[in-house]
Amino acid sequence: MAKPKVAIFKFASCGGCQLQLLNIEDKLLDIIGAIDIVYFPMGKSENLEGPYDVGLVEGAITCAEEIERIKKVRASCRILVALGACACYGGIQSSRNWMPQRELEPKVYEHWEALSSTKCFGIDEYVPVDLHLHGCPVDREELLEVIKGLLMGTRAYLRPHSVCMECKLRENECLFLKGIPCMGPVARAGCGAVCPSNGAPCSACRGPANDANVESFVESLKEMGIPDEQIARMFRRDASTAKPFAKVVSMYG
Repeated sequence: MAKPKVAIFKFASCGGCQLQLLNIEDKLLDIIGAIDIVYFPMGKSENLEGPYDVGLVEGAITCAEEIERIKKVRASCRILVALGACACYGGIQSSRNWMPQRELEPKVYEHWEALSSTKCFGIDEYVPVDLHLHGCPVDREELLEVIKGLLMGTRAYLRPHSVCMECKLRENECLFLKGIPCMGPVARAGCGAVCPSNGAPCSACRGPANDANVESFVESLKEMGIPDEQIARMFRRDASTAKPFAKVVSMYG
């Protein structure tokens, strides 16, 4: 029986989510024994053309060339997975969407006239996506569960609740109650509350939780004395194209 053909693609990103796949370490050998990774430029030198059974896509779409390429990727893959914050929501670079292109490009490039950049979005702005795996970078255990689920024809359980739930399970002291603006109450869980567990506020790199009460959270931020500009920056950082977050940015940015 032929093993499923898997392809791993990169668009505008840092490469961290692909690195997480390599960081599965000892379990990676078992995965390679069950699937055939036929396209992975970051991890191998010989890469084959599709069609593919599964495509894992890291990175955001930021220009016309990438729009054309992601459509070709979608056509070549039976199952398409958005891998990480950039592929799901545009990632941290999507924060530039809230500036006019004509102002942004000259700030970065001396010769901006030849650029053909567009607003930055996750891949599902342009193609249908079968599964979103959130995070910056993705969680290794979740990534492993997704791969195992794809092999067995099941859907991996991806936590829909907020990061606050994970903080409580780890018995962390609540940063928000200490007066530190933390996105945990509205952020999707699944990371193990890694940032709050190390004393850093959650930045919501995994996007909004399913039941996020964003309006109430914003009111709490304002009661803490957080200025509108900072509120907008908090929601703009990693997942500003997610509808609940984009609404806040448009109101306070």
